[in-house]
Amino acid sequence: MYALIAFIPLIFTVVVMAAFNWSAKRALPIAWFITSVLALFIWKMKVGTIAVYSIFGFLNAIDVLFIIFGAILIMNTLKHSGAMAAINKGFNSVSQDRRIQMIIIGFIFGAFIEGAAGFGTPAALAAPLLIGLGFPPLAAAMSALILNSVPVAFGAVGTPTNTAAATVAAAQQVAASNAEGFKMALSKWSAIPHAIVCPIIIFITMAMMCKFFGKERSIKPAIKAIPFIIFTSIAFDVPYLILAFFLGPEFPALIGGLIALPIVITAAKKGFLVPKDEWDFPARSEWDPEWLSTTEVKEDESVKVKTDMSLIKAWIPYVCISLLLVLTRIPQIGLKAVLTQNSAFVLTVNNLLGRDGLNWVFKWAWNPGILPFILVAILTIFIHGMKGEEVKKAWKDTVTMVTGAAIALFFGVAMVQLFRYTNVDNTGMDSMLLIMAKGLAAIAGKAYIVVAPFIGVLGAFISGSNTVSNTLFSTLQFETASILVLPQVLIVALQNIGGGIGNMTCINNIVAACATCGTTGREGLLVKRDALPMLIYSLLVVIIIAVVIFVLKINPFPLA
Repeated sequence: MYALIAFIPLIFTVVVMAAFNWSAKRALPIAWFITSVLALFIWKMKVGTIAVYSIFGFLNAIDVLFIIFGAILIMNTLKHSGAMAAINKGFNSVSQDRRIQMIIIGFIFGAFIEGAAGFGTPAALAAPLLIGLGFPPLAAAMSALILNSVPVAFGAVGTPTNTAAATVAAAQQVAASNAEGFKMALSKWSAIPHAIVCPIIIFITMAMMCKFFGKERSIKPAIKAIPFIIFTSIAFDVPYLILAFFLGPEFPALIGGLIALPIVITAAKKGFLVPKDEWDFPARSEWDPEWLSTTEVKEDESVKVKTDMSLIKAWIPYVCISLLLVLTRIPQIGLKAVLTQNSAFVLTVNNLLGRDGLNWVFKWAWNPGILPFILVAILTIFIHGMKGEEVKKAWKDTVTMVTGAAIALFFGVAMVQLFRYTNVDNTGMDSMLLIMAKGLAAIAGKAYIVVAPFIGVLGAFISGSNTVSNTLFSTLQFETASILVLPQVLIVALQNIGGGIGNMTCINNIVAACATCGTTGREGLLVKRDALPMLIYSLLVVIIIAVVIFVLKINPFPLA
């Protein structure tokens, strides 16, 4: 009974967002209010306690919001400086084979943009670029959405994975001394299943493109490209895994994409493992009307600014970001200790509003949204010689884009804090979170590993973000794993991976991709088509983790 009551805010969120198309910024404040009412009247939580933990949630959201702001700002700055247009032009001469273009732009470049910016930007950037090369708008939107899955756990310099680890640590489910180890284990085990499924999801995407949009309506052209798909996967997976294993969640997508991009482009230019018969879509006159734009897409004048900018100059900001991240994240260099431990770089509020032991810490110089993103965005103004109006537009666009995410995150994190701490006033009841976990454990048992990634998928589907999905469900997944005596880090990894998989079907991303491609009105068709690869991906990940747990008997990070 209490488990069902505890789930009411989440059920409300799912229903209003999935069935009534409410945005996260509209749904989550109301869900937080419902949680507050339940905490007050059912869990007998004091009004003051509800206020304190809600404020604590708001403060904890600031860290992620700075990352989102900085990531979106650098993208908008490059867009308005003309750098993004120059980067796009650089892809035009690589290959005329649509299969190769899909891999390089939809997957590799999309992975890099995911690592740098995340939050729905890869599909919104890659899909219009594919259209510019001659893709049917619907094919471009479908391909970009499905391929934006493997790198998502490490999007925006690792924000989803860091959020999952921090959320679990903040709930004191992992001791402070184990927090870094748990994060590294989560990084590793989020990367391994993604890397294994990587060539499969690229092939599925290509097969769907050839089947739905090819003249022959066959998957045979995709089969012929398997050698190049495997080569691309190795070029991406090797740095992706090494970085996830040894440097943590900030680097796999960003640096992995940056390393793989020149390797795959060079191979494509030289025809290495590229199918001999060049594949193309049928003539435009033969295209099915549903492939085409339903609305006229207004060309963004900002992307035409300074298109004569050199490719090297255009890439300088991203290279600077990568170098600064490496310099500040490798402990042996010494900057990490300075930025995380020096009091000048750490803002601390102890015993928040008189609540003993409730401490908020903001390591502002360690936050990648500030260093390097905002710093590099400012430097780019001078590197690219931007005009005042261009700078103003970049910052204004960023504030507009981030506002909705800010509202959703503030109330989403606050709601999760209430889930965790509804038992602090000693009423003799377990917290809402623990009660929900016990309910799930009782229903699913050991088969919970099948359920776990789909909770992540659901979170991303309704919120539009792996980060928000992890904010909502990471602690729930951890508690359920603990009750069922399953390896907690692997179950949280399934949550993290599921959130990335859910990106391909999430309403927000599909609406954004359709808007940029002019395929508004085709959202339902894309949800249906993307559902199959989402289901296959999720089940493959379940099989991989099931083998690790039940066959190999591996628990990568045992916790008492």
